[in-house]
Amino acid sequence: MLKFINRVINWSIIIAFILYYPTMISIHVKLPLLIGIFGYLFIKGLEGNGARYIFIPLIYLLNLEINLSLPVMLSLFSVIVVYLTIYPKLVFLKRCPVCIAIISVTFIDIFYFIFILLYDFIFSVSSIGVNSLLLFSLVIDIILAVFI
Repeated sequence: MLKFINRVINWSIIIAFILYYPTMISIHVKLPLLIGIFGYLFIKGLEGNGARYIFIPLIYLLNLEINLSLPVMLSLFSVIVVYLTIYPKLVFLKRCPVCIAIISVTFIDIFYFIFILLYDFIFSVSSIGVNSLLLFSLVIDIILAVFI
């Protein structure tokens, strides 16, 4: 019974974070976006670590894009591009999973920022301002990748 209660509490915390953190980002702009971390978790799900590693990051990324009025599916597109182009080349680092996480998170963030800049240029809109907050978000993503 205690194990069941513990599992319910853990899932409640995860669901609350997934649903409310993107809303908090839209209110407090100093919070990091965590696109790289959830993108890396999505890649881990594609590698066969379970369906929760696919659905939780997918819901978070879509919720983030909807709450911040960003282009929908652009973060998922950048994750898929990293998964198809860069992630297979990181096989030689199997003995260093932290290195794989840091490199993957960094490239996911870089590709996302490049794609958002291309989107802004092509459609003549201003989705997100490129400033030190994006660099802060990248640094926080890298630090969290070490702990995953």
